[in-house]
Amino acid sequence: MHNVYVKDVIEKCNGKLIIGNENIILDNFNKDTRILNENDIYVGIKGENFEGSNLYKEAFSKGAKGCIINNIELDLDYLNTLKDKFLIVVDDTIKCLQELAKYKRSLYDIPVVGITGSVGKTSTKDIIASVLSKKYKVCKTIGNYNNHIGVPLTILSLKDEDCLVVEMGMNNLGEISILSQIARPTVSVITNVGTAHIGLLGSRENILKAKLEILDGMDNNGVLVINNDNDLLHKYYLENKNSNIKTFGIINESDAFATNIELNELGSTYNYLDNLINVSVPGEVFVLNSLCALLIGNLFNINIEAIKDGINNFELTKRRMQIEKHKGITIINDCYNANLDSMKSAIKYLGSLNNTRKIAVLGDMLELGTYSESLHRELGKFINNYGIDIVITVGNFSKYIKEELNNKNIYSFDYNEEAIEKIKEIVKSEDTILIKSSLGMKFIEIYNGIKEI
Repeated sequence: MHNVYVKDVIEKCNGKLIIGNENIILDNFNKDTRILNENDIYVGIKGENFEGSNLYKEAFSKGAKGCIINNIELDLDYLNTLKDKFLIVVDDTIKCLQELAKYKRSLYDIPVVGITGSVGKTSTKDIIASVLSKKYKVCKTIGNYNNHIGVPLTILSLKDEDCLVVEMGMNNLGEISILSQIARPTVSVITNVGTAHIGLLGSRENILKAKLEILDGMDNNGVLVINNDNDLLHKYYLENKNSNIKTFGIINESDAFATNIELNELGSTYNYLDNLINVSVPGEVFVLNSLCALLIGNLFNINIEAIKDGINNFELTKRRMQIEKHKGITIINDCYNANLDSMKSAIKYLGSLNNTRKIAVLGDMLELGTYSESLHRELGKFINNYGIDIVITVGNFSKYIKEELNNKNIYSFDYNEEAIEKIKEIVKSEDTILIKSSLGMKFIEIYNGIKEI
């Protein structure tokens, strides 16, 4: 185990030790006092409308070992009553986390798999970690802790693990570059290049450029793993064949290539060379995700039987194609986030189901900017091809979906509460309901509403 100490914050982040011992070990970092555990290190983060550093007293009252906070007014009389605690003031707690994470990463000579892409990052991370766990003790990103705060917190959670799988997200150019230089991946994965955040980046070509920033922290011996079926990534591969690139796909011949694919309601099977691969989560996209994990397993010399076991038994992060039964109703809870590619994938799966009435509850895809209307209309046209029985939309942009649908059983609402009431009115036993939208639409409310039926 490689430790980070209070003295490292002083040295590397220009920290000022107000109380405490500089030889205290820093572990179990936490930025949320609501879920703080005893002996955690509380880090006060400044948001747009809130200064988390002001909660240092609450953190100590809940048993925090110490606090790293921004430069705020302090109650020194209170602090001097604390025993065996520390408090450090820095200029910027987010930059401090990033510098500490970069330092901690430098202490570990271990394989690091970095994952980015427009869609499928979290599920691909889950399946890769499952495969690598057959050989290594793996530390992986929890949930989708994939931004400028989450990636450092993931790296700072390293203890005695000998492999790291880290997810990297972005909204703009330059962000993944920072994360890559902190994590320094030895293998970089790009799942695809779609339309997520196109409103901020302006074009898919700029999205590709942003995703390729994952290479910025990888040395010349590193390997780039890409989805060879994605048009822009395939073009990039053809233009850079002399680079150390490995590919996976089901359309274009690739290093990890699936044949004889059979999709069903509970999962999928396919052949990889002479091996039958079972994927326990349904949908064609998870065939691609598993091929990515299979390829990485090969890169790390994991035997094929162990790879197959890792693929078949991985656990998917909640609210990503989470399928469950409730009073005879099948609920597909995929409400964590949405963009055009993931929406199409979910609709395609729903449309493949037999012997059930298919209901799609869809919310706005956000951060599309001037592309919002056209991409929602494209989704509406796509839905027409998949035999969805009832479509319920919520939000301003989702009304464009409705305008493109041929289906007569369409309901459009402004608020989640209205959609919940309509679902309660029309739902029947044996129905299947897909719930999907961008996170900002708070579709977890609709999921909870269905669970109350």
